[in-house]
Amino acid sequence: MIRFILPLLLVLAGSPAVAQTPVPLPDRLVIAHRGASAERPEHTRAAYALAIAQGADVIEPDLVMTRDGVLVARHENEIGETTDVADRPEFADRRRTGLIDGRPVSGWFTEDFTLAELKTLRARERLPALRPASAAFDGAEPILTFEEVLDLAAEASRRTGRTIGVAPELKHPTHFAALGLDMEAALVTVLSARGLTGADAPVLIQCFEVGPLERLAQRIATPRLQLIAPAGAPADRADLPYAALLTDAGLTRVRTYATAIGVETGLVLPRTADGARAPATDLVARAHAAGLKVIAWTFRPENLFLPTDLRRGDAAAPDFAAQPGGFEAWLTDGWRAGLDGLFTDLVPPAVATRP
Repeated sequence: MIRFILPLLLVLAGSPAVAQTPVPLPDRLVIAHRGASAERPEHTRAAYALAIAQGADVIEPDLVMTRDGVLVARHENEIGETTDVADRPEFADRRRTGLIDGRPVSGWFTEDFTLAELKTLRARERLPALRPASAAFDGAEPILTFEEVLDLAAEASRRTGRTIGVAPELKHPTHFAALGLDMEAALVTVLSARGLTGADAPVLIQCFEVGPLERLAQRIATPRLQLIAPAGAPADRADLPYAALLTDAGLTRVRTYATAIGVETGLVLPRTADGARAPATDLVARAHAAGLKVIAWTFRPENLFLPTDLRRGDAAAPDFAAQPGGFEAWLTDGWRAGLDGLFTDLVPPAVATRP
């Protein structure tokens, strides 16, 4: 089983290398999905710091690019729903409609802003109606660069004595490439400067597209994860449905360029017609047989996302502390299915239920 361990040298931006004793990550990873996203606006320093304090092994930044070629952490390149850009009159003329992976999207896009401009914006909760407690932190924090996220993880590793991994997801790399913005090159540059290009780096590169991971496999040994959706096909391989990647032959193919697959929870823990839990599939066993780890996304605690037989209290947004039980049971199902890791918006129950 491949293990992601802390390199002997942790290279911090602008600082000399600091020797550390390698500390292995657990075999079964709790990955904070965009940070502690159920409790703080996602992709913020507060969200990542809280997740680390709660015991997350890995923090996840979705990566998009600025006009001047810098990788930044945002859910999407459209930032109208995750920042205060709509309230900024100086950027009103930047609003437009664009095609993202063939789909029309309206709003404000990171590729139309320099890093300096983006740094003037402040983050907002993406799901305020569902997560009002998190929305109370709106406006408090700026957008982070990928390097700042790596700095945060490295500092936390030194401070806690644990390895804090980072799982960057390349969002829409083909779209950015068409604009002359090379996400792969930018990623390799950042990782190379920090000594994070080995197979033992505490980094897990994710992408829904296939080509970027194949090319990265030829350039660096950093662990890679092929994201797989329940339907459709990668934006760069319309002739290769995700379903084909889930066959035995498809899994064998994925293993030639990736170390793990990241699948939607329903591909491992399906549901009945009325939304209740059904027996786990054989995907984990088949992927393991092909030499791949399996990580599922995304375990969210609100009733809206839970199997119907596990919902508690308020149908939309329960008090996690006052109404425990359902989310913990769902997480336990995931661990029992043999998952090597899971992406979660609420870290403590994931850590508590891990075998």
